Amino acid sequence: MALIVQKYGGSSVASLDHIRRVAMGIVTTKSKGNKVTVVVSAMSGETDKLLGLAGQVMSNPPGREQDALVSTGEQACAALMAITLESLGHRAKSYLGLQLPLITDQVHTKARIVELQSDILHDDMNDGIIPVIAGFQGVCDNGSITTLGRGGSDTTAVALAASLKADCCEIYTDVDGVYTADPNICPKARHLKKISYQEMLELAGLGAKVLHARSVELAQKYQVPLVVKSSFGGEKHTWIVNEEDVMENSVIKGVTLERNVSKISLIRVPDRPGIAYKILSPLAETSINVDMIIQNASTDGFADFTFTIPTTDLEKAQELVSKIAEEIGALEMLAENNIVKVSAVGIGIKTNPGVAARMFKSLSEENINIEMISTSEYRISCIIEEKYGELAVRAVHKVFGLDDLNHTKDGEHKHE
Repeated sequence: MALIVQKYGGSSVASLDHIRRVAMGIVTTKSKGNKVTVVVSAMSGETDKLLGLAGQVMSNPPGREQDALVSTGEQACAALMAITLESLGHRAKSYLGLQLPLITDQVHTKARIVELQSDILHDDMNDGIIPVIAGFQGVCDNGSITTLGRGGSDTTAVALAASLKADCCEIYTDVDGVYTADPNICPKARHLKKISYQEMLELAGLGAKVLHARSVELAQKYQVPLVVKSSFGGEKHTWIVNEEDVMENSVIKGVTLERNVSKISLIRVPDRPGIAYKILSPLAETSINVDMIIQNASTDGFADFTFTIPTTDLEKAQELVSKIAEEIGALEMLAENNIVKVSAVGIGIKTNPGVAARMFKSLSEENINIEMISTSEYRISCIIEEKYGELAVRAVHKVFGLDDLNHTKDGEHKHE
């Protein structure tokens, strides 16, 4: 007997027919003698619909009320799933994050988990009840509903698996695992049977939409066995495992394209100690994530300071940085959002010289100019013009030998 946490994304529960099909799969898992806890996202499109309604009332609604509104999508789906399981003859109970409780900090729309209690779920499963948890949401210490950000249901599922000491956390989505690139951009992308936690963490943080980055971080920290499967069936799936368990140690494991990127530049900033802290600390205080940072060499006591942030935070960041620019006496502030980030990820980067040179050469051969560069042990990232994004992914994918040779030119598989 195994204890399994299953998470189903919005496309998996898009309609009542979808919910019924998922419920039948849950029943099958339970009928094999397993204990099952289920986490669900809102039905496909529901979160965007609710955010759209809020936007019609106010362009930038208070985070507390936004969380209270969008969390109802998961609440409705969890209740519908529990009702469907009951209709199939299996006892089920739906739970909101606040009923567990799943305690978070007070950062609305991007909350982080502080504590999760799961005793009630153990009791349910021991009584033969299937708990169905509304993902993406929790409650902070003042009693307000919070949400974990886009993809937060993945994080809920992994946190539950860690708390329950589950044997496995299964993430069901509309794809059958992790690929070397987005197949919609790169038709020759290859399916991966296994990938390391660290590689998956980098891919998720760089725009791959299969898993939420924080869920992978939690899985690695608590050693939660994690697998990505298609909710529509099929044999393919991808395990996220420890680095030493990955047999296929290719230099580069995947290539990503991140579109949610904007750039802010402060021109002629006084070059003195503490200036970077003064510029960036207000962004940190409002939970705006700063990624790449470049400061050029000082000239006559001044330098240019450039950094990237998510486009979704650009308006708020411009407001904060424009005030800072005035305070420190910068000449001007410039913002740009017609850029993307292309990244190559792999555990082989740290042990293979010349990886960056190969990537840069592939971009130069396509006449693609690189505006910013960032590297780590596991990734190389470049900021380029948005219009070249997909071309860049295909070029980098090819230069590292990731193309699936069983594809014909039109993207169809050859017959074996």
